[in-house]
Amino acid sequence: MKKTHSPPTKMALSGGSLCCRLSLQRIGLFQHNWKSTGHYFPNTYLQSRLSPCRQYKASDSSQGIGRHVSSRLQVANVKYENFLKRKFPRFYKLYRTFTEGFKLLFQDGKEVSRIQTRLVTGKVTWEDLPYREMERLRQFRRDLIKAIPLVVISIPPFANYLVFVLMYYFPRQLLVRHFWTPQQQLEFRGFYHSQRAGHTGAVLQGIQDTGYQVKDSRLQSRLQDLCTQVQNGAHPKVADIHGVRALFSGPPLGMKRMNVEHMRHICPLLFLTPRLPGFLIGRRLNSHALELLLLDRALRRLGHHQLSDSELKQACYVRGLNSDDLDANQCREWLSQWLQVTAPLKGNEGSLLLHSMILLSANYPRRFGGQ
Repeated sequence: MKKTHSPPTKMALSGGSLCCRLSLQRIGLFQHNWKSTGHYFPNTYLQSRLSPCRQYKASDSSQGIGRHVSSRLQVANVKYENFLKRKFPRFYKLYRTFTEGFKLLFQDGKEVSRIQTRLVTGKVTWEDLPYREMERLRQFRRDLIKAIPLVVISIPPFANYLVFVLMYYFPRQLLVRHFWTPQQQLEFRGFYHSQRAGHTGAVLQGIQDTGYQVKDSRLQSRLQDLCTQVQNGAHPKVADIHGVRALFSGPPLGMKRMNVEHMRHICPLLFLTPRLPGFLIGRRLNSHALELLLLDRALRRLGHHQLSDSELKQACYVRGLNSDDLDANQCREWLSQWLQVTAPLKGNEGSLLLHSMILLSANYPRRFGGQ
């Protein structure tokens, strides 16, 4: 009797072996891909759905840790400041001045960087800068030169304690205005002004002695009268200063014609050191005179009535007047007269601008000569 079920069995066996071979080929294919590419993703679809979740969770977790650490540091900092305020109030005052000073210095640095970028890219020239931006650049350069040693000292760990000691004992010599208390700002501004005011007599005497070299008798008489007027306590008129304008663009009082000793007495007016060779002193004085001349032009474009009271006092102080004891109206009046003096001046007449710092500020607000 023949077996009728053998063909299906053979078909099943052959089908099973076929599936087995297909499975082995699939495995071999995956192995080949893994070896060739270095990756093996048996569940590509599942991974593509799950990987964004995993990335989101990792990113969210790291952000959560960062926020936690930041909040903990803020809490610790507040506790530390409260401890200093309770136990060491004087040290806490220095600490606050130090931290707030660095914040102000950093803000000025960011603003100056933005202005410098505009200058470098050619979007604006130095002559076309607005007054406030030009003044910020001028002041920041001076502050940066003085602040570099302090920044270098504070870089090593725990060096800020040494900076605190320096702040306490040598604030005027080592720190810039960002790190001064309001009381210190008034005190130090008064000190620096007294130093430059101490050269008023020497500058006036130098003008008077140089006046004898003037060959034009009319100009010589005007210059002598102007010096005598200021020496006797009178405040000169704008017309009196413009009357001797020609003597400050060439010999004997032009920037390149002044004797070195006379230039050394002018240096403190701009808070410059006179302990340099004569040719360097002349270059620095000329550079600062041109800078002030451009500042005056920018200020006239803005209008000095647009300045705040603090900006007004600072503008007068930079130009030689001790403005801390004057009210806003007096500062505005003096600055208006200053701008009248410098309005017609050209680049080669910077010497008259520098001497006007003495002529206009020596006796203000005492005004016997009138305007």
